[in-house]
Amino acid sequence: MSDEESKLIRTKRQWADQGKFLTGRALRSQTDRLPPGQHLVKNWPVLDLGQQPVIRPESWRLDVKGGAENPMSFSWTEFLALPQSQKRSDIHCVTTWSRYDNRWDGVAARDLIEIVVPRRQANFVMLTSYDGYTTNLPLADFAAEDAILATHWEGRPLSVEHGGPMRLVVPHLYFWKSAKWLARIDFLPGDQAGFWERNGYHMRGDPWREERYSSD
Repeated sequence: MSDEESKLIRTKRQWADQGKFLTGRALRSQTDRLPPGQHLVKNWPVLDLGQQPVIRPESWRLDVKGGAENPMSFSWTEFLALPQSQKRSDIHCVTTWSRYDNRWDGVAARDLIEIVVPRRQANFVMLTSYDGYTTNLPLADFAAEDAILATHWEGRPLSVEHGGPMRLVVPHLYFWKSAKWLARIDFLPGDQAGFWERNGYHMRGDPWREERYSSD
């Protein structure tokens, strides 16, 4: 683990212990577009664990194996041949920035689910990235209408710093749940903590409920 990564983890553990950024403010309604404690940005800040893996298309694979009736291992060519979708959504980072109206192109999570077919007992998803990062999701959140395995942002291929060549986008949860450089998807019967969840962050991460930390 690098010094930069260790410092980042220590800092975010302190945030969780201190309840940093929490407002405790209730929204006027669930239709409010900006969640509590968030501020708008026009740029797209870069946050990671200090590693940005560069994956060549010829060596890239997405494994969907655990807990699936039809386990698959997609090459880049095979992944691009799947049904393509376009979504537009806001994103909300736990570090308090939000960005409106992002356009994504890629494979809708629902379309992937229809292909691999999670087993009946599967209720959760574990995501694993090429840098070793992990995060967990309820299957219902992974299967949300606007969730997408994105290869493009604003009409351009995703840059490495933002998770290219492919990342997950689950816009109704804090953005740490939208794993960059996605390499593997496992369907699980029970919930398991991922990287930040083991370091003080909430198991679900709903921005409108301010589910930033595990003590919330």
